[in-house]
Amino acid sequence: MPDDAPPPEEAPDGAAVFPLIPDELGVHPLLLAALHAYVFLEGSEATVLNPAVADEAMNYVVGYLQRLDGDALRRVKEDMATLAGFAKAEKWPKQQVRFLQDFLKDNGITG
Repeated sequence: MPDDAPPPEEAPDGAAVFPLIPDELGVHPLLLAALHAYVFLEGSEATVLNPAVADEAMNYVVGYLQRLDGDALRRVKEDMATLAGFAKAEKWPKQQVRFLQDFLKDNGITG
């Protein structure tokens, strides 16, 4: 989002939204985009989006992430550790911290 863009409208009830991550953390923007999409697709209620369509899209997101290997996978592992540390420092709910800590393992992203 450009610096001069208007603030996004509030998400509708039932929409799962991942918190905004500051640029200063240095987490790769494509990883953040994938995490935001994953959280929305996995966590949003049926009143917000069609569960079958969301499940299919989420499976594609995970499938693409499972292709990571070598330096790209190492970078993602480092970024996920950075995110988990940030979440702990910011006192996010334990469930959200655990999501970040276990995301790669839970989704078979091991390289």
